[in-house]
Amino acid sequence: MTEAFNEIAKQFLPLWSLDIRTTLGCLAITLMVYFVSRKIHFWANQSPLLHPLTISTLIICSGLYLFNFDVNEFKQGITLLQILLGPATVALAVPLYNQLPVLRVLGIRVLAPVLLGGTIAPIAAWLAIYFLDTPLQLQMTMLVKSITTPLAMGTADLIGGMPELAAVIVILTGIVGATFGPWLILLTKTHSEYAQGLALGTVAHVVGTSKALSISETCGAFATLGLCLNGIFTAIMLPLLFT
Repeated sequence: MTEAFNEIAKQFLPLWSLDIRTTLGCLAITLMVYFVSRKIHFWANQSPLLHPLTISTLIICSGLYLFNFDVNEFKQGITLLQILLGPATVALAVPLYNQLPVLRVLGIRVLAPVLLGGTIAPIAAWLAIYFLDTPLQLQMTMLVKSITTPLAMGTADLIGGMPELAAVIVILTGIVGATFGPWLILLTKTHSEYAQGLALGTVAHVVGTSKALSISETCGAFATLGLCLNGIFTAIMLPLLFT
């Protein structure tokens, strides 16, 4: 119990080491940038290339560079948002619970493609960089590319990867998957919205799910199911294999 309390307390230490105005300023700027990014995404007809995560990242990185603001200080200023990644991860249980009736009915017909896609995608990406003789830390980070950001960062940290880089790779994976996924679906002439949703959610996580919702509610529901199942499967299996 004491160890758990100490770990939680360490998460809040960066908040105490900064001036309160700096902390509030960093939080306010981050939230404002994300709000603006959502508006831009909406105005652009929810284009995957202009996803709020992408726009927010570009704006904040540009601002830090232009104003010569220390990255570590900014990171400490948004510690509260980083702490909220934990509850955000737990909240994935809600959409999964909502899809339990579907999972009961379809069973292995849902589980099999999710497990297959969730295994092949990261292994293919890992092999691509393995033969380029990249550092082991980068290889471990690449393995979490297809799961949602909160799970990816935590899992990358557990298996010896880089949580911050994992977030970037996850965003890029989502954008690529949501951009080219529908095109590949048309190419394969897959008309089932169940299959389309599972594919987008499994491989392109939240960004893919957002794209699936623009196709139909059914497609979005199955994308949510794929997102949750693949995230849980990957977050459990990778630490067991590499720690």
